[in-house]
Amino acid sequence: MTDPLPPLAPEPRLLPRRPPASGPLNLVGLTRAGLAAALAAAGTPERQLAMRTGQLWQWIYHWGVRDFLAMTNLARDYRALLARHFTLALPEVVRREVSADGTRKYLLRVEGGHEVETVYIPEEGRGTLCVSSQVGCTLTCSFCHTGTQPLVRNLSAGEIAGQLMVARDDLGEWPRPGAPRREERLVSNLVLMGMGEPLLNFEAVRDAMAVVMDGEGLALSRRRITLSTSGVVPMIAPAATEIGCLLAVSLHATTDAVRDRLVPINRRWNIATLLQALRDYPRLSNSERITFEYVMLEGVNDADEDARRLVRLIAGIPAKVNLIPFNEWPGAPFRRPSWARIEAFAEIVHRAGYAAPIRTPRGGDIMAACGQLKSATERLRARRPPAVAATATAAPRPPGA
Repeated sequence: MTDPLPPLAPEPRLLPRRPPASGPLNLVGLTRAGLAAALAAAGTPERQLAMRTGQLWQWIYHWGVRDFLAMTNLARDYRALLARHFTLALPEVVRREVSADGTRKYLLRVEGGHEVETVYIPEEGRGTLCVSSQVGCTLTCSFCHTGTQPLVRNLSAGEIAGQLMVARDDLGEWPRPGAPRREERLVSNLVLMGMGEPLLNFEAVRDAMAVVMDGEGLALSRRRITLSTSGVVPMIAPAATEIGCLLAVSLHATTDAVRDRLVPINRRWNIATLLQALRDYPRLSNSERITFEYVMLEGVNDADEDARRLVRLIAGIPAKVNLIPFNEWPGAPFRRPSWARIEAFAEIVHRAGYAAPIRTPRGGDIMAACGQLKSATERLRARRPPAVAATATAAPRPPGA
């Protein structure tokens, strides 16, 4: 008997929005149009609206200022008006861990007391931030630790963009007035590969990326942002036209029988349907190749025949294949293949004309590697007796708090 298909909305775009929170409106995560509408509703004269929107945008996203009273090119009475009507709130850092290899993992608390994880990976000449889009996940991929945590809710655009702002706070990356301009960026790349499936939270991800890509603010190029999907086929084309960043696809198998087990969404949109959507992808080109992510699992998907089948499947698609050695987690039902086996697989793919880099595991000592993210409250709940777990659900706290 096969496992039941995890519940998915038939049309992801129509997932219900959370009701707005009471109190001052949080401006973080609003698009430029949304920010202008909020300022107008608070009483900003129409003739000043474009100017005020630009000023606020620069203060929030270029300078990283979150105190309206410190926005010194605004009149004092206007700053007071902003403080009455609005707030500039980011996810709360509950815990920050640093790996021996320099990887940083942030446990962040969002509205409602829920928790997500964000990971910063420093590399030579660049730094990548792995961002979450949902609290938990609905896809239940069997090799992924996050998939063992049920979906709680979608993150808002502010909670998604706010993860980058939290990292910039921690890294001290905001510019200082009068200081020499820094050409290097500590966070130079962003990947939507954390907790959740980004295309099942499409509108919030779209709006957050519009904020992140705006050249007068956080200013990350769309070519430095990669969205990873497990294969929500109806939203792949809209991702190209409405978001426009690079695309990665979590493939992980070369037959439907294996992928049904590893990535249950395959039972809704199988490999052939997914690959056809990718061949029709509006941004498909040699300069914007699709990345296929492939977690290497011993005895499951790592045979030479799997490698040969993989290159036949993706033939004609401008692509590269990221091979990801499985990162183990407590209770995981899989093992990582030997390095020799992974290299043999990579060589077959490479000989077929596709780049096949093997991802170096990072942050494993703090459970920050690919497929290991899961909020600390959920880990704690899994280890507790049911009565204690119920208390943790009512009032989530970090371990040791």
